[in-house]
Amino acid sequence: MVKKGFIKVNFIGGIISPGVLKKILLAGKKGGVTQVSFGLRQQLIMETGVDNYYDLRETLHDLNLPFEENEVNLPNIVSSYPAVEAFINKTWLSEGIYKDIFDLVDYTPRLKINISDSNQSFTPLFTGNINWVASSSVHFWHIFVRFPKTNSIYEWKQTVYTNDVVAVSKKLEEIIFKNPSLFVRNDAANGDLLFKMLMETGHYNTQLSETLVQPMEFRLPYYEGFNRYNNNYFWLGIYRRDEMFDVDFLLEICELCLQTKVGQLCSTPWKSLMIKGIGDKDRGLWDVILAKYLINVRHAANELNFQVEDFSIDALALKQYIVKHFSKDDIRTFAICFGIKTRTKSEIFSSILVKRRALFTLGQREFFFVYDILCAQDFNPNERTGYVFRKNILKMFLPLELKKAAQEFYQFKAKSSEEIVFAPKKEKEAEETVVSFVYQCPNCFSIYDPAFGDVENGVAAGTSFSGLPAAYCCSLCDTNKKDFNEIAKSTLGVQIS
Repeated sequence: MVKKGFIKVNFIGGIISPGVLKKILLAGKKGGVTQVSFGLRQQLIMETGVDNYYDLRETLHDLNLPFEENEVNLPNIVSSYPAVEAFINKTWLSEGIYKDIFDLVDYTPRLKINISDSNQSFTPLFTGNINWVASSSVHFWHIFVRFPKTNSIYEWKQTVYTNDVVAVSKKLEEIIFKNPSLFVRNDAANGDLLFKMLMETGHYNTQLSETLVQPMEFRLPYYEGFNRYNNNYFWLGIYRRDEMFDVDFLLEICELCLQTKVGQLCSTPWKSLMIKGIGDKDRGLWDVILAKYLINVRHAANELNFQVEDFSIDALALKQYIVKHFSKDDIRTFAICFGIKTRTKSEIFSSILVKRRALFTLGQREFFFVYDILCAQDFNPNERTGYVFRKNILKMFLPLELKKAAQEFYQFKAKSSEEIVFAPKKEKEAEETVVSFVYQCPNCFSIYDPAFGDVENGVAAGTSFSGLPAAYCCSLCDTNKKDFNEIAKSTLGVQIS
């Protein structure tokens, strides 16, 4: 039997040139590769026999692409680039700005880097070690550091200019690895010290962060099939149930891209492929290729919202088992991100996580698996695990327990909506009759006016201040409502509605 291995190729930000991909696939095909897949960090994964790597290695070296053989020590840079225009419109962060950043990358990162627009939930914000999130100020970025081998996240009070994103990332990595006792496997790692050390290395264009990051509520867009955007073009999303893409199919896609002047493909954190920039006149050519290879591009939504760790046949089989039961029982899973984890070191983005555990091991072999269900804090997949929902579940009972977890998710969402939208009727009527007071944040002087509510935070107009949930905070600086001051409108010169 030929021993199997894999080669992992990093395409920065998930952007893939069809010409480059074609060369890689042809070299892989020569070595016997018939299928490839895409990983959670938007990288290309090719499995082949160890004796057939020569041409593939030479091609990758010639293309100057970062790659690894049978290792995962060099993580790809994840980005929300694939979502631009397809799922994100009202933003200053254009495709060109992403590419400007990627063009500045002059080293191979050893830490995970995420570069994300906050106006989307298609790609994870905080699964990296160095997480860049676009701020409301044009060309400035919030930075969140998750220290290696910990769950500790530190947000710097400064935002960083676009042109310094790569330089700061590189320098932070150098500092962290030069001081492992301070910043690696240290849950008490000092973020202030890290950035003090950063600023001692040179000058960077920064400014004080004026607003907090407000991640969008998770709403996974349907990322399959033909979808019109920008009035004149289509984007095509392709998902494969077994995560595998035939090399011959991808070669024909690359050739069609080159013929029709489609300059790029995008891999996504959902292990799917997106092709943007398909013109009206070429739409039929894409239909021909999909039909030739019997490619289905309309899977059920409850199958698309799973994050499954890379390199795990067991995790993929478990996903398919769960999806089968969800479909059979017609279970609603809208807005829930499910994760499947069978190894301790894998990084999964999920609202509800299924974690497999062996009851005992013998050498390197594991026996008798049980499953735990863990829920993220407030079911927000960008947060860390909030609590354990169930433990020690047998596989046969897993679909039922996940159904209960889904019910808890919707109950939580319903309760949150009620707390924000609905106020006691008498108080609301009184406010609608005459509103003579507003409520001012003592730190940034923002105003909450019951007559107008806070639409951006889901608070309906007419909601009295006392009717706000206890957790309500200033939308600008996050000061809790209990610290607000009641002020007569007349003293502010505001016209009474």
